[in-house]
Amino acid sequence: VDKAHGLGLKVIIDQVLSHTSDQHPWFTESRAARNGPRADWYVWANPLPNGAPPNSWLSVFGGSAWAWDSRRRQYYLQNFLASQPDLNFHNPAVQAALLETMRFWLDRGVDGFRLDTVNFYFHDALLRDNPPAPLVENLPPANPYEMQDHRYSKNRPENIGFLQKLRALLDQYDDRMLVGEVGESLRAVEIMGEYTKGNDRLHMAYSFDMLGPQFTPAHFHGKIEAFFKGAPDGWPCWSFSNHDVIRHVSRWLPHADTPETLANLAAAMLTAFPGALCLYQGEELGQLETDIEFHELTDPPGLTFWPDYKGRDGCRTPMVWEADAPWGGFSTAKPWLPVKAPQLSRAVSEQDDEDSVLAQYRGLLAFRHETPALQGAAFEFLDLPAPEGHLAGFEGGSGDVARAQAHYDMVAARYGIDREFVHSWHAGLHPGCGYPAPAAENMIRWSGSAFGSPRLAHFHTCGAYAPGEICWYVLDPTITLDGVAVWQEGRLYPDRVPGGAQILAEFPDVAAAFAAPEHRVGL
Repeated sequence: VDKAHGLGLKVIIDQVLSHTSDQHPWFTESRAARNGPRADWYVWANPLPNGAPPNSWLSVFGGSAWAWDSRRRQYYLQNFLASQPDLNFHNPAVQAALLETMRFWLDRGVDGFRLDTVNFYFHDALLRDNPPAPLVENLPPANPYEMQDHRYSKNRPENIGFLQKLRALLDQYDDRMLVGEVGESLRAVEIMGEYTKGNDRLHMAYSFDMLGPQFTPAHFHGKIEAFFKGAPDGWPCWSFSNHDVIRHVSRWLPHADTPETLANLAAAMLTAFPGALCLYQGEELGQLETDIEFHELTDPPGLTFWPDYKGRDGCRTPMVWEADAPWGGFSTAKPWLPVKAPQLSRAVSEQDDEDSVLAQYRGLLAFRHETPALQGAAFEFLDLPAPEGHLAGFEGGSGDVARAQAHYDMVAARYGIDREFVHSWHAGLHPGCGYPAPAAENMIRWSGSAFGSPRLAHFHTCGAYAPGEICWYVLDPTITLDGVAVWQEGRLYPDRVPGGAQILAEFPDVAAAFAAPEHRVGL
């Protein structure tokens, strides 16, 4: 910890509080007898008269959430695996023991905790059956766990009290942080808000709402707005990939022409979202899901549900540093999962040019870090018509001129163009963009940017247009107009943009290039 701090790094460790190993001394003592000191440290229940488990709860990894123990002649709750029995948070002694475990790490100097399955801590003390969840398709899902609304096996209101105890503990130390993982498919954003609102719960929370196959403006728009509507003083943490899901470049690739274009677009989207961000190892390389064969599997749910669900091993393969080194430079010994050619081709050693995905991430993260308007929660989504439904716009609060100006700063930095020249050029072409212009009353509504390689697309509306009409242009370092790499997309509204027809006339090849599919994606 001290060495990491000396390097300017923060150390956040994972805390899996909801369950222990079945080899843990606490469980060994708990299963030994029904009347021992730790007899009720875990969730035990008698069988039904016919020997069946006490209710219909299911395990995330398949089968019943109850495992039989012959020593106590009872079932114990295991939301994941039989080797991972759930602790009984209704017992104050369990809560106290866990808080002391966290205090140990805080005293060692760690900067915070990532709380695994933070909504799984409490169960319904009455052991009521979960109701069915609405079916999305006519056929049942590969994992029947998704067929239940888990309102009794998790997501319990008692959880709030324990989160407040966690926060009170961390508040005894300087500059410490809690981020919770909300594992829930029906009301995740609502729970994220509930767990982070105010100043006495988690500092932030994340869910799986952006870790699935949905890739539409309405989806991202809806999740972000729903969070802040439900918890205006809460704080989300957004991510597109993690250790539990297919990597997002592979997951969303049908929406793009190349993995690189998709990776760059996703990076621009994520770094523009209000809230905290979480990047998964290899994401900054545009890494793809590894194709895992059955004999290479190690993940329990993958073994259970193969081939409909191949598990999580494909996103967990080692980080690749050097394309020519054994195991991609990850280790000198054979790792537990394979390192394959498609992943080696995206190693860090292969991304030393300025157009690489890695360079894109570095630039975007630096820009976000240096731009106050991208670090707050003030924003407004714009309902904009879009070519083929691909565009969605937003602005950073009502009349956020600073955010518009910051965007042009990024344009200038990325393309090596003089900052003031970019500002003044745009003010002349589009009056009212936040800089002195002849028609300052036509205030621009800055709506965002989308990155493709190598072009940077930008789109917005302004007061000079009818409501909802879009101006869209693209910058390219190989094409200039008066020294600035900009041109107007004329197929949309060329007659309504001063200079648009001139640009089209001077650069007809650009119009043809812009019609290519890779330039039809946007934020």
